[in-house]
Amino acid sequence: MDMDLRKLKTLIDLVSESDISELEITEAEGKVRIVKGSPVAFAAPVPMAVGAPAPQAAAIAPVAAASAPPPEAPAVAAQTKGFVVKSPMVGTFYRSASPGTSPFVEVGAQVKLGDTLCIVEAMKILNEINAEQAGTVARILVENGQPVEYGQPLFVIE
Repeated sequence: MDMDLRKLKTLIDLVSESDISELEITEAEGKVRIVKGSPVAFAAPVPMAVGAPAPQAAAIAPVAAASAPPPEAPAVAAQTKGFVVKSPMVGTFYRSASPGTSPFVEVGAQVKLGDTLCIVEAMKILNEINAEQAGTVARILVENGQPVEYGQPLFVIE
């Protein structure tokens, strides 16, 4: 399936914020079915789905890359002071541009609005994640090379 992740996120958000309980779309790239309030089907780049229940989440079938914030995400945001930078997509988190190079940021680094914090690789596309707020990197919440979900906290900027 070659559907754009931004398009999928937009569809998920529309279903989440509306009274619609189910949406199915068929396009040339494939077929997507979003069902609100069902177990979420997380998908890795290889066609292998893992289920995890999440309230008020959207599910996509067949094996589309979609998700909801993991259950621990609200707890991190609630107990953390500062701005939490969250992953805008499902993918793999990388702290540097390539193996062996310096990370984009370290704890204690000063960042300006728009500075690159990390890369999230999704479907062989490297997506730079930029600072949405200026400040100091207080915490890095994800290990290099770790898979991340949509809405998962990545950094805390104070």
